[in-house]
Amino acid sequence: MNLKPWLFAALLPCSALAAPGNTGALSISSSSFTDGGMIALSQVGPDPACGSGEERTPQLSWENLPEGTRSLALVMFDPDGGKGLGVVHWVAYNIDPALDGLEQGAAGQTTQAVTVGRNSRGALAYRGPCPPAGDNPHHYALTLIATDLPPGSLAEGLDRQGLLEALQGHALGAQSLVGRYGH
Repeated sequence: MNLKPWLFAALLPCSALAAPGNTGALSISSSSFTDGGMIALSQVGPDPACGSGEERTPQLSWENLPEGTRSLALVMFDPDGGKGLGVVHWVAYNIDPALDGLEQGAAGQTTQAVTVGRNSRGALAYRGPCPPAGDNPHHYALTLIATDLPPGSLAEGLDRQGLLEALQGHALGAQSLVGRYGH
């Protein structure tokens, strides 16, 4: 690489400040499905038209949260659903980052550890994947958002749009995991 000396000198202080105390990039993973892989039947909707799943939230783990993270939020969105308008399957927030993750099935309803917001049907619950039979597999983007808000500071009952509006100016970083499902 051929850097001008003045450019190199200008970049050096910035790189030293880029991630103080952080040993790597924010990451999210799941033992329920791999990034780009098929979502397990245990996460799918219980309707026989969906595959008769158990509708359990996926297991999630996270690492390398940005400095200053005080709470986490999750959004599971299917951009292929709703005839291309998208479907919100899960909104969860007020999550204490000290948890380091969520067990499978642990966050489908509001508890002391997580506030569950409204899905596209308006229910305060996790809604498992259920694309129309014969569709190509849909993509389910599960996005983890690190925030500077303390757990419990966001009101109950937020939908995706309300959550994103509430996080304006408070998001510190995000990472997504994408699973696919079709039948």
